[in-house]
Amino acid sequence: MSAIQYVTKETLEAMKEELHHMRAVERPAASRAIAEAREKGDLKENAEYDAAKEAQGLLEAKIASMEGALANARVIDESTIDTSKVSILTKVTMTNLSTKKKVTYQIVSEKEADLKAGKISITSPIGKGVLGKQKGETAEVQAPAGVIKFKIEDITI
Repeated sequence: MSAIQYVTKETLEAMKEELHHMRAVERPAASRAIAEAREKGDLKENAEYDAAKEAQGLLEAKIASMEGALANARVIDESTIDTSKVSILTKVTMTNLSTKKKVTYQIVSEKEADLKAGKISITSPIGKGVLGKQKGETAEVQAPAGVIKFKIEDITI
């Protein structure tokens, strides 16, 4: 049983599309690969058949995982997000108090995390550290290099 995952409408649609692709395109292709390998003779020594069966097993596991994630996905309505404190889908601008460097991150689910796009997971050390903080507060984040202090400058959508 996986935990409830909060996602945007766009992410939910992308998850549905990926599942449909796996079911409609990849699953039939995996079956064809097994059938083609089976036609090549003795299955005991047929590496192609073993590889096709293993690929099919991995695909079925991915499909089951995606079905589970979709079953537990909850769409967040961005108009209901409270910006008085840091929460999922808020954008938080903060200053690293030791380097004086200012950064802005959007707090998202693990599934949507993408550091290059400025989206960090709610379960990451920074995500956990700033969650629930209000503008002006200082968050202490436990990082591998030690504790990092961030001052919350702004919280927006």
